[in-house]
Amino acid sequence: MKAICVFCGSSTGDDAVFADAARSLARVLTEREIKLVYGGGSVGLMGVVADAVLAAGGHVTGVIPRMLWEREVGHRSLSDLRIVETMHERKAMMAELSNGFIAMPGGIGTLEEFFEIWTWAQLGVHRKPCGLLNTAGYFDPILSMIDTMIRRRFLKEDYREMVLVESEPAALLARMETYTPIEVAKWMDRAKT
Repeated sequence: MKAICVFCGSSTGDDAVFADAARSLARVLTEREIKLVYGGGSVGLMGVVADAVLAAGGHVTGVIPRMLWEREVGHRSLSDLRIVETMHERKAMMAELSNGFIAMPGGIGTLEEFFEIWTWAQLGVHRKPCGLLNTAGYFDPILSMIDTMIRRRFLKEDYREMVLVESEPAALLARMETYTPIEVAKWMDRAKT
């Protein structure tokens, strides 16, 4: 993998374990010479992971909408900074620049970004791995909800298998590097059979 997009919080959360996980992910990325692509912020877990990759000599590309850059939350020391006009452009550019996606703990923006990129995989827009770094069980409630979606027949089991879940960065990246995209019949195709 050449570049991984990381979605994560603009806060560091309520436990140092989240920032520790961000630094650990940064270490694994730089050891494997994988570039970081992220939302361009200097605050929260975004700032922690970017600073740690930079400190280890790695490459960081930030993609940030102008409105956030002008509010001075943008990181001023990145390897590559892309300022875009909208949040939609931001997500599209991050997806284009990346070979896979990892969500770390964060808020609604993190969830929105991850669910959109997973939806794109489900629809066949891309065939890149999508992973959750489940630090301290942060995503357990969401994984439970996904299981409910499957049980209640709103989501196919195959689509759930598109999401790789690990609690340790090295284990998650190892799975992403060997990921084989799942071929699933789309609901649109079923009308033809």
